Amino acid sequence: MFESPPFWMYVIGFALLLGPLVTLHELGHLLVGRLFGVKADAFSVGFGKELAGFTDRQGTRWKLSALPLGGYVQFKGDMNPASVPDPDAPAEPGSFQHAALWKRALIVAAGPVTNLLLAIGIFAAFFAIIGKPEIVGEEDSRTIGTFAEGSVAEAAGMREGDVVVAIDGRPIRDFTDMKTKVALHPSTRMVFTLDRAGQRIDVPVTTARIERRDDFGNVSTEGLVGIAPAGGQYELRQVGLLEAVPLAVRQSWDFTAMMITGIRQILGGERSVKELGGPLKIAKYSGEQMSMGAAAFIHFAALISLNLAFINFLPIPALDGGHLMFYLAEAIRRKPVGPQATEWAYRTGIALVLMLMAVVTVNDIIALPVFGS
Repeated sequence: MFESPPFWMYVIGFALLLGPLVTLHELGHLLVGRLFGVKADAFSVGFGKELAGFTDRQGTRWKLSALPLGGYVQFKGDMNPASVPDPDAPAEPGSFQHAALWKRALIVAAGPVTNLLLAIGIFAAFFAIIGKPEIVGEEDSRTIGTFAEGSVAEAAGMREGDVVVAIDGRPIRDFTDMKTKVALHPSTRMVFTLDRAGQRIDVPVTTARIERRDDFGNVSTEGLVGIAPAGGQYELRQVGLLEAVPLAVRQSWDFTAMMITGIRQILGGERSVKELGGPLKIAKYSGEQMSMGAAAFIHFAALISLNLAFINFLPIPALDGGHLMFYLAEAIRRKPVGPQATEWAYRTGIALVLMLMAVVTVNDIIALPVFGS
């Protein structure tokens, strides 16, 4: 592993990461569209000026564009790459707007669903090849063994031998589950439900806020209560594919729940907006993960694919979730949303996306070493 990956590794890592993920996302839209007889005018990896491309037998222009920050499929009848319907285009056979509502919804959902399935597939492959980590041993890993110096848990009244059974009313599976829940909530009041000699008691604890720095200098803010388990060691148990897939689905759900928690904390002011990252940070992390080996890079690709699925399902006009929101309104109203309302909604959505891109890009630039970060 490199302590500081060379510059070329960031570039190649970013290309190998985002290129395939965007291509697969857009292929999901395209293939389901073709399945339903909807024609595509363009399939682009990247935005802006075309660098290279060709036109296939079905009239679709496949192209590589100058700005490698995404991609799009422009179906017949779309006014622009954001798939805003063209009010002047006739709803003729083969156009996107001519397709039945349920078909349009499936075409739009196919992109993020492809990213989601890819992430689940990668996680399942890791479980099938490496195995499932399981705690073995007589001692329950949820049992408190020792306290760290200055532990907020000990100060709150927890004792050695207490078993943590729930946090804020939600059951705890093992020590790792407990550690993850606490890490997501720095400087937060949480209620720990303990089993103390057969008696259930609730102990409120305000988590400590710490900053961890990894081997590459990346800083993350985490919550900590300062306890260690009394026992329980992890071992890898071999699992078959039929068991690996449900495990992968559960892991994907856990990661998604973490994303939702992070966004809610940023919107609520519990976390800084500076924690959001954009293309430069993705390039940095992709190069770092590549320097750690193929397994680390592929696992990171699964996380980014899951992130892309989550973001695209958000109900923001101009994203896939925004389109699905309009289709839901159309299903309820029994008629499409008016063209003027649609246009203003998409303009607002595009403005929000551009504002977010500006914020994360500024964050990325400020975090560059040249600025002393």
